Amino acid sequence: MSDQEIRKLAAIMFTDMVGYGALSQRDDKLALELLEEHRELLRKIFPQFNGTEIKTIGDAFLVEFNSALEAAQCAIAIQRALAHRNHDTSADRRIELKIGIHIGDVVHRNGDVYGDGVNIASRIEPLAGAGGICVSMDVERQIRNALETRFEKLAPTELKNISVPMDLFRVVLPWEKQPARATPSQTTPEARSNRGPWIAALIIAAALAAAGFYIFSHRSGWTRSAAIPEKSIAVLPFENLSRDPDNAYFADGIQDEILTRLSKVADLKVISRTSTQHYKSAPENLPEIARLLGVAHILEGSVQKSADSVRVNVQLIKATNDSHLWADTFDRKLTDIFSVESEVAQTIADQLRAKLTGAEQQVLAAKPTDNPEAYDAYLRGLATVKTYITPADALSAQKYLREAVRLDPKFALAWAMLSYTNARDYISQAIPPTAALREEARQAVETALTLQPNLGEAVLAKGFYYYACLKNYDTAERYFEQARPLLPNNSRIPESLAYLTRRRGRWDQSESYFNEAERLDPRNVNLLGQHAISYSANRRFPDALRKLDQILDITPDDLNTLALMAMIAQAEGDLARAAALLAPLRPSPGEFRALGLQAYQAILERRSAPMITRLKEVLAKPDSALGSINGELRFYLGWLQKVAGDHPAAQESWRQARNELEPFLKEQPENLDLLGCLALTNMGLGDKAAALALSERAMVALPIEKDAIDGPGSIEILARVAAQMGEPDRAIAALQKLLSIPYSPLSPSAPLTPALLRLDPMFDPLRNDPRFQKLAASEAVKP
Repeated sequence: MSDQEIRKLAAIMFTDMVGYGALSQRDDKLALELLEEHRELLRKIFPQFNGTEIKTIGDAFLVEFNSALEAAQCAIAIQRALAHRNHDTSADRRIELKIGIHIGDVVHRNGDVYGDGVNIASRIEPLAGAGGICVSMDVERQIRNALETRFEKLAPTELKNISVPMDLFRVVLPWEKQPARATPSQTTPEARSNRGPWIAALIIAAALAAAGFYIFSHRSGWTRSAAIPEKSIAVLPFENLSRDPDNAYFADGIQDEILTRLSKVADLKVISRTSTQHYKSAPENLPEIARLLGVAHILEGSVQKSADSVRVNVQLIKATNDSHLWADTFDRKLTDIFSVESEVAQTIADQLRAKLTGAEQQVLAAKPTDNPEAYDAYLRGLATVKTYITPADALSAQKYLREAVRLDPKFALAWAMLSYTNARDYISQAIPPTAALREEARQAVETALTLQPNLGEAVLAKGFYYYACLKNYDTAERYFEQARPLLPNNSRIPESLAYLTRRRGRWDQSESYFNEAERLDPRNVNLLGQHAISYSANRRFPDALRKLDQILDITPDDLNTLALMAMIAQAEGDLARAAALLAPLRPSPGEFRALGLQAYQAILERRSAPMITRLKEVLAKPDSALGSINGELRFYLGWLQKVAGDHPAAQESWRQARNELEPFLKEQPENLDLLGCLALTNMGLGDKAAALALSERAMVALPIEKDAIDGPGSIEILARVAAQMGEPDRAIAALQKLLSIPYSPLSPSAPLTPALLRLDPMFDPLRNDPRFQKLAASEAVKP
């Protein structure tokens, strides 16, 4: 064995099971069982963050990372996984770890690692406490701006055999309720560590091998994270005190209008409603909520509506000490509700000492309509817009907003919201993206801007119309930038720019916009989900999983999030993990991504029978509101039947799918999902000419040059059609292209990876082609 030494800078992580020694004495069989479970769990997580396991002795791991950030992210992922695992587990079967991290010089020799980086990390770990993470100041400096968490500084700590007292920090994990702070007086390495002989050996080896080593003090480009701005606020949902629970929309509307007025003050930081809506009207843990949202103040309120009278109670709270700065009660008629919204917003701006321009003062006092019925319809539509998830919800929002502008044709804000909603429905296909829908979006925003040229919401809606309906990204970007000074706290602007720059293939810029939007809207699950999709499109699957974990911290057991996690597992070839995630899900037909991924899982596993039964049940009572989704599900049914060997049934399913989908394509001739599904359906029916023509039509409708994320999906359709239709050269060329670029497929699946090529039956005709074998054996390129 070579004695060659390699010296490098590395992040070192130590983990140690809490109470393992005592458990071994009480119940050695259970101790061994939990030890093996803990090892299996951690060894699945280490590679996700490029961690290299150096050694394990007993219940402890020594792991090396190339960066402090990856080490910290890995530690958080481990503690999160164990927290989930321990949630419903009896106390005697829980697995709890202490984790310590330090970054410094280390020496690699004969397969082992020595040096102060190792020595210090081993001394830090016992201070973490059960379920905790303790890091050195060198680590904290590098990660404090890169992680959405906070750090508690421990008292200056003297570590055994370390000559200089060290500044140490405890990572505060988001799921902790009352974190216990470990201090040297409470916990010492010697008293709490179960690794005595191993640590002693490491320390002696480090002393012999690393005489003269210094503790690395990294001088990075990171600056200290700015304190939470004093002029910052989150407006929590207002409680509906009306006897009629259907009046909840009105309380939501009052909250939203106050928030909207405040958000137009550039001197304030105002958190978006999509982040605050997850909380109760008057929660108990205000300081923690304020920390998660990044604000110094919270506004709580309640609304009681009775006939034509309204009572609004509000209170402004300083979150750090939970003290009330201001409170008031307003009793008004419905016709005078705007004065309440204006007065509350103005008072809060005064309390926070915000500097107001003349234009901002006008915004705070603005009265959007003189018609109370129109305003009521607008609030109903607004409430539906912000929460809808089904096509019926989209139609309901549209109905209320149309009613608002019918009752008051001069209601510019309602016109702007109608346009924005239609454009969003057009691009998301929440309802059929028809020419009529697109035209209504155009007319509505033109009307809004004619009525009120400087209305920020109308300028934003105009940009979104050009983005979503016309795919004119240059013009859209100009309007988004024009809207910025008018809506300084509106997260939809950087969010829209994130989507726009993503479609143009400017991935780094898109990432920056996503981060900007998340600072204003940190608990917006849709925004976090789209960020995860960007990572997935680039095959940055560990990054995507971290975003999805954030969503699960906000909305545990969210079906779509778990489905996306399963999609990533499929892309990585881990069908067992994907099956474990998908099996408990019970998606409705309208939750097409989850249902489609369950079907794709059965296809990849080549076990079709249970899913065939499920889709037959769904299609026995088709929901007309789902539009073309029924036909797309019939395509999946046909493919499942083919995999099962029932070719006549597959042919019949595909014929029905084609009959159902073709009328929709006549109404939506550029709908890529329809073009792709019909291409694959005709492929299944053996109609090569039609299948190739539809694939090529989709590629022309949205080329890569016009859309870097969705455009390549049509190339995947071509690859599948060519593979099945005896065109191997075209299929291989398309696959070579796809594996080298980021994209999001038209079907509910991940971008193609070598693992998916190895599993997907649609590529079976290429299995003996050496070119395909080379692609399937390769490592996926991360663009």
